Amino acid sequence: MPFKYFIPPLIAVLIWSGNMTINQLTVGTIAPSSIAFLRWLLALVVLTPFVLPAALRHRDEIRRQWPRLALLGLLGMGLWQGLAYVAAATTSATNMGILAAMVPLLTVLLSALILREPPTLGGVLGGAVAFVGVTVLLGHGNPLSLLHLEVARGDALMVAAATCYALYGVMLKLWGMQLPPWVMLYAQVCFAVLFLLPGYLLGPMTPVDIHNIGLIAYAGIPASIITTYLWMRAVRQIGANQASIFINLMPLFSAIIAMLLLGERVAGFHFIGGLLILTGVIMAQTLTRPLAQPMARSERA
Repeated sequence: MPFKYFIPPLIAVLIWSGNMTINQLTVGTIAPSSIAFLRWLLALVVLTPFVLPAALRHRDEIRRQWPRLALLGLLGMGLWQGLAYVAAATTSATNMGILAAMVPLLTVLLSALILREPPTLGGVLGGAVAFVGVTVLLGHGNPLSLLHLEVARGDALMVAAATCYALYGVMLKLWGMQLPPWVMLYAQVCFAVLFLLPGYLLGPMTPVDIHNIGLIAYAGIPASIITTYLWMRAVRQIGANQASIFINLMPLFSAIIAMLLLGERVAGFHFIGGLLILTGVIMAQTLTRPLAQPMARSERA
């Protein structure tokens, strides 16, 4: 598989790693319902002048596909990050990182159930190795220490968020709608704004000021427009299972960002965990032999 196919998910995960910090910075600065809505409203405002003419040309296809586009907007934009903002108030960044790393394994499971795709050897082994790397990284060299973490309401919300994003990737692959990527993104953003509007109106509406405008801008443009487009492109090119493995790089990228921008020291467990994560990603991309024959093929046989 050409290396260029790995660039979109890598860049998307790098931006998401920065957004994990944004999630924590929003606590006490802006209400979850406010930033969840305002980020996608900003994305809609930025996209409209460039994408609306093309969306109007494809309005017949959008009209036919609107239930699917609405569900994708709800899963991949409304719930994935919306739940994460709420979770940040009642759980730690460590817990959020661990639970976000469940997305690849959840994607493999959901793909087997929905797409009838047998998991590959690399997907299973690579996912397991990468997850061990995540536990080493987040457990500061002692994965067993993670067993003593307290379970909070935010943990359950992050499990739900991870499940929603895994399902988003699987359904994106299943439906494969014949719409240009930017038009498809634009339609999903429109539905996400509609879904998030009631929560914004009913919740505490935090005013935009100098303290939170930067958080909204980062979440609304790089972490919303750019990452979603790159992720849809990655799913189309390499599939939901293989693309989701890259999410395991988030803790590693987060550590690097902290080292460069915050001056945090890098310990040995960072290198060990990072090496395991990279090994898992490489295994998932190279060991593509299915563990079992596809169900349809087995039935014909």
